[in-house]
Amino acid sequence: MKHSKIVILGAGVAGLTTAIALHKKGFGNISIYERRKTATTIGAGLVLWANASKILHKLNLLAEIEKVGGEIDKMQRWAENGELLGEINVNDIDTNIGSTSYAISRIDLQKILLQKVEELKIPIHYNRKVLLIDDKDNNAYVVFENKLKVNADIIIGADGRMNSIARQYVNDDNTPVYHNFANWIGIIESDKAIFSENIVLDFWGCGERFGIVPITKYKGYWSGGKSLKLNTDVKNNKAQLLRIFSSWSPKIKEIIQLTKEENIKYIEVFDHNIITVWHKNNVCLIGDSAHAALPTSGQGACQAIEDAWHFASILKESKTIKEAFSEFKRIRFEKTTSITMAGRELAKSLFNENPMFCKQRNENSKKTDYMIVSQNIAKLWSKNLPK
Repeated sequence: MKHSKIVILGAGVAGLTTAIALHKKGFGNISIYERRKTATTIGAGLVLWANASKILHKLNLLAEIEKVGGEIDKMQRWAENGELLGEINVNDIDTNIGSTSYAISRIDLQKILLQKVEELKIPIHYNRKVLLIDDKDNNAYVVFENKLKVNADIIIGADGRMNSIARQYVNDDNTPVYHNFANWIGIIESDKAIFSENIVLDFWGCGERFGIVPITKYKGYWSGGKSLKLNTDVKNNKAQLLRIFSSWSPKIKEIIQLTKEENIKYIEVFDHNIITVWHKNNVCLIGDSAHAALPTSGQGACQAIEDAWHFASILKESKTIKEAFSEFKRIRFEKTTSITMAGRELAKSLFNENPMFCKQRNENSKKTDYMIVSQNIAKLWSKNLPK
């Protein structure tokens, strides 16, 4: 199947990494089609946890990640009143998985992936908005807005969570699910040192949350979440954020004030219900199109990177496309489902507005054995990783 014509819909983390992984496995006829006019990314930053960095090492991308990313040592949970609720040693997770976790801006990650795709001479066709995917004789083809029609032996749906045409084709539905909270996200950068330690700070309120992730001493990203109804009239500005988190840790106030207004974005947060069908005819879903998780899972991009590796590896070893698609879904379904549901459970807890619930939640957090937590995280995240 190495001579198969492969079309990838979407030039995000899933699409780009899949193209790179396929090329590494010997597939040469690969094209990427992106709906946007230029290479863009949504979000401020992310952590490439050890499971993802292990894959990136296999794809010869980790050296570039290390140049712009920052290692994470710990994750601390704090109550809004400044009380420590617990601490996870990230080094323990990394040791158990056998790799290192790195915080990175989404722009930097996108640049690294795009540079590699360009180096491999894999073409990206921009401004190609998919109208529909249709089929004839059990072979799907893609119709774009400019009336261009593309046929391929394999079509990979990496076209995201909000309007995946590939998901619509495979499942007859691509409706995302809103979970009644929204995030303000931001990138912060300064000539003066902002962070003295490589510690993720996660502050828990009642119906509100604020997370801070250092990348280097001079750069980091953050996210402030609040329980809100869909389509609430909200402004993208510091003043509103400072009002919401005015009584919280002084570190939060400092981070918001140091962030440039244009680097703050407001995002209503969606995921998808679990689907049990990931492929139809010659179309297969990967990344958010197959299993979109909330940001509270911490694993959205990481699972897209894992998808890329597994998909390419399985396709290389399979005799037929149908066999490859079935095996890919079999290997990936349980893990991605667990991560999606864990993200939902944490979001449900964090954005609960009942004071008694929040008080008990915090008490439970203080009593938690975080050594066991780190072991359980490592066990889940390491499932089916390559040696």
